[in-house]
Amino acid sequence: MSSLEIIIQSIYVIAAVLFIVGLKRMSSPTTARTGIVWAGIGMLMATIATFFYPGVENFALIAIAILLGTIIAGYTAKKVEMTEMPEMIALYNGMGGGAAAAIAAVELFKDHHLPVSVTTLALIGGIIGSISFTGSLIAFGKLQGMVKGTFRFKGQHQINLLLLLGTLVLSVLVVAGFDGNATLVIMVFVIALILGIAMTIPIGGGDMAVVISLYNALTGLAVGFEGYVLQNYAMIIAGTVVGAAGTLLTQLMAKAMNKTLISVLFPFGETTQASGDAVEGEMKPIEAGDAGIMMAFAQKVIIIPGYGMAVAQAQQKVWELSQLLIDRGVDVKFAIHPVAGRMPGHMNVLLAEAGVPYELIFDEDEINQEFKSCDVALVIGANDVVNPIARTDPSSEIYGMPILDADYASNVIVVKRGQGTGFSGIENVLFFLDNTRMLYGDGQAVAADLVNSIKEL
Repeated sequence: MSSLEIIIQSIYVIAAVLFIVGLKRMSSPTTARTGIVWAGIGMLMATIATFFYPGVENFALIAIAILLGTIIAGYTAKKVEMTEMPEMIALYNGMGGGAAAAIAAVELFKDHHLPVSVTTLALIGGIIGSISFTGSLIAFGKLQGMVKGTFRFKGQHQINLLLLLGTLVLSVLVVAGFDGNATLVIMVFVIALILGIAMTIPIGGGDMAVVISLYNALTGLAVGFEGYVLQNYAMIIAGTVVGAAGTLLTQLMAKAMNKTLISVLFPFGETTQASGDAVEGEMKPIEAGDAGIMMAFAQKVIIIPGYGMAVAQAQQKVWELSQLLIDRGVDVKFAIHPVAGRMPGHMNVLLAEAGVPYELIFDEDEINQEFKSCDVALVIGANDVVNPIARTDPSSEIYGMPILDADYASNVIVVKRGQGTGFSGIENVLFFLDNTRMLYGDGQAVAADLVNSIKEL
């Protein structure tokens, strides 16, 4: 290894360390911004160093690709709404998997005499990257509403298993040297791309957060494998870290929904979107003025935000409401469910954006014990994560999923556009309880009405 290569590899290692430091700092809302900056510096260092790597050619094409990627990413990052952030993550994650697969394809097509270990890792990374690419695109389509519902049929999982076995058998033939014209390599990638679609199509929209997290882990692993193929330390370390972090996050997300990863990836039977399930009782409406008075004279109010708040962009008004209550001596806290919204940390980001202090935000384990002493639980745009049926009905699709115990509060006010069901399609028993009142309307408009009613007291 020449002295120049040693310097470049050292820069790659430093860049990888910056990735790790950045990822660590992203784990807290108070340090997330600087974490992104550190990771960005690492990526900039690695990119610049690559231009000086011996054997690198086509500098003009590389520069054009970087310029186009920067323009597109910068534009979309500024334009995308917070409600569409999960879709953006799914799309960009798919691009990462596709890039890893493209690297594998180039290396396999370029040299048919690679060492067995390198060929093997290139194929594994290519297969994983291809699955992540098409799977993430389907996940993006489901969240965006471009891919409607699920598609399940008898024997579907057996077909997926055959597709997986097909990629493995063909890969073994490639490694063994039976490929004379790259046909087998092309077949490996084509089958892997089809497998990514076939795996994701039958999974329901409610499980997309887990699926996106899983594909994020797979993309990281694919990048790590291709880093070994290219002998790029930054790719090896960064890919491994992303793969490990994505795996842990996937496990946490599945646990938060009381599901196993197997049950998410291999759903059986028809979908159970039972929006018409019979529920005893009736929904009881309340006016904003009465709800405002109820909260203004309460001792403790717990606010539970959900995807509906994100859609309405109501976080600023909700925080203004909270400040008014705090000024009146009310103990205000925010309760966040791990899968509230469409991705991990979705609600935390929205509340931080609105200026809500981090010490007022509590996760499910920290806050659930306080609902029994809570005067008013304000549910704004949340649905499935507060549905008591998860504790009581073994036949329900969400049975066993840990929820926020809003129904234990003395009074529950639910801000909702209408009487529809949540993302899972299951009727929410909470809305029909005696201590629940429904405050209908757009989240931001309702929050503004609540603010005005309290100001008038």
